[in-house]
Amino acid sequence: MKHMQAPAHMQAPVAPLLEVDGVTLQYKTRDHLVTATSDVSFSIYPGDRFVLLGPSGCGKSTLLKAIAGFIRPVRGQLRLKGEVITRPGPDRMMVFQEFDQLMPWKTVRQNVAFPLRCNGVSADEADARAVEVLKKVNLSKFLDAYPHMLSGGMKQRVAIARAMGMRPDVLLMDEPYAALDALTRRKMQQELLDLWDDVRFTVVFVTHSIEEAVLVGNRILVLSPHPGQVKAELNSHHFDASHQGGAEFQSLCGRIHHMLFDDAQPVH
Repeated sequence: MKHMQAPAHMQAPVAPLLEVDGVTLQYKTRDHLVTATSDVSFSIYPGDRFVLLGPSGCGKSTLLKAIAGFIRPVRGQLRLKGEVITRPGPDRMMVFQEFDQLMPWKTVRQNVAFPLRCNGVSADEADARAVEVLKKVNLSKFLDAYPHMLSGGMKQRVAIARAMGMRPDVLLMDEPYAALDALTRRKMQQELLDLWDDVRFTVVFVTHSIEEAVLVGNRILVLSPHPGQVKAELNSHHFDASHQGGAEFQSLCGRIHHMLFDDAQPVH
C-alpha cells in the first residue's frame, strides 16, 4: 500500500493545528538543572504524521510531554488551535511505550470506554465508540478479553484504540513500539499507516530509529544531541513506505544518519 498523500497544508493554505515556538524545556535532577531542548520551533498541520527523531537524551520525549501539557516551557510557547497549552486535555491523547498501560481489572472494551465515561460521554455512546475503534485496530474478537490475555502488540493496539476513541486533535506516541520484537514492530507500523489511511488523524510520533521515522512519518524533525535543537526538517510525504528496502529508502536513511552522526553543526 502506498502512503503518498501530501499533508493538508501542502494542498491548501490552512492555519497550523499545533505550533511549537522557540521552546526551551528544562527539568531538575537531584544534582542539577537539565536543559532538554533549546529554542525548538515547528508547526504541525491537520493530517500530519510528524516524527520527532533524535538520539537518546535529545529531549524528544520531554517535548512530547510539553505538547501533552505535563511540562511548561521556560521559554517559548506551545499552541493548539491558536490557544496556549497550559495543562493536559482530551484534545491531546498519549500512547506510551510500556505494555502495561491498561487497567488489568477491565476488559478491552471497558479500557477503551473508560476515558470517554470520565469525560461525560454516556455509557451507550462510550460502548459504541469503543466497539467502533477496536474494529479499526482489528480487535473486534477481543472486546471482552482482559489485558493479561493479550500479546504485547495487542495491548498496544488497545492503547491506540483508547486514545483514538477520544477523537483527539493530536495523537501523541512516545516510542510506542520500542519494546516489541522486530516482526511485531513492523506489523504495528504498517497497521498505524493503514489506520491513518482510514481516519487521517494527526499524530506526533517519537522515535530514535531512523528506519521507523522514514517508514512512519510524512514529516520528520531531526533533533541534535543534548540539548535538543532542530537540525533539519524533512518533508517525506512523497515517499512510498512499501519500498522500505529500496534505494530511495536507504538514501533517505543515509542522509538522516549523516545529519545525526557526521554533521557537527545544525542543518538549516
